Amino acid sequence: MQILVIEDDARVAEHIGKGLKAAGHLVAIEDDGRRGLLRAASDSFDLIVVDRMLPNVDGLTIVQTIRATGDTTPILFLSALGEVDERVTGLRAGADDYLIKPFAMSELLARIDVLGRRGPAIVAETRLSVGDLDIDLLGQQVRRQGRAIDLTAREFRILAYLARNEGRVVTRSMLLEHVWDYHFDPQTNIIDQHVSRLRQKVDRGHDLPLIHTVRGTGYVMRAVA
Repeated sequence: MQILVIEDDARVAEHIGKGLKAAGHLVAIEDDGRRGLLRAASDSFDLIVVDRMLPNVDGLTIVQTIRATGDTTPILFLSALGEVDERVTGLRAGADDYLIKPFAMSELLARIDVLGRRGPAIVAETRLSVGDLDIDLLGQQVRRQGRAIDLTAREFRILAYLARNEGRVVTRSMLLEHVWDYHFDPQTNIIDQHVSRLRQKVDRGHDLPLIHTVRGTGYVMRAVA
């Protein structure tokens, strides 16, 4: 398999690289979070091994960004943060497995073999567009008719989810699950408030609105009236 290792500790990275190569894998190593994220987006890998604590862009952000593009490449977290809450956070961010440092190379190789059986990776989607709206998933930037739109992280996730489901009704329950990671209804109007602010930023000043309310159900994003 072609494996990307994002690890800033040179000795650990060298140890992992030697072990993976000895097992017959092709290995690319990046020691910086930002470079690792760019490498993951630009090249195709069968599996990614990523450290939690990295310079410039941390491991959680890397995994969340990769998953936001629709990329399902198996990801294994390596981390000295071994508490249950930390492991749960890593898995909920989108990682497929979580291995605590220090680790045995034999266990790392076994976990990689298991993840590798899940099949080939899907090529990452890095951009979305709806009408004259352009969404850069990797850079988390949004432009409409060339004008930059400043969004919060939550607003960006809502917009990306709506755009990925262009033309299909997205219910409030779907947004709660995929954007807030809630699997219950908190009985608040938190979604309506966020979408209202998002609509002001995206549609204000434009003749053609992109975000539409479906009364009693949710929202739909489309570039036609």
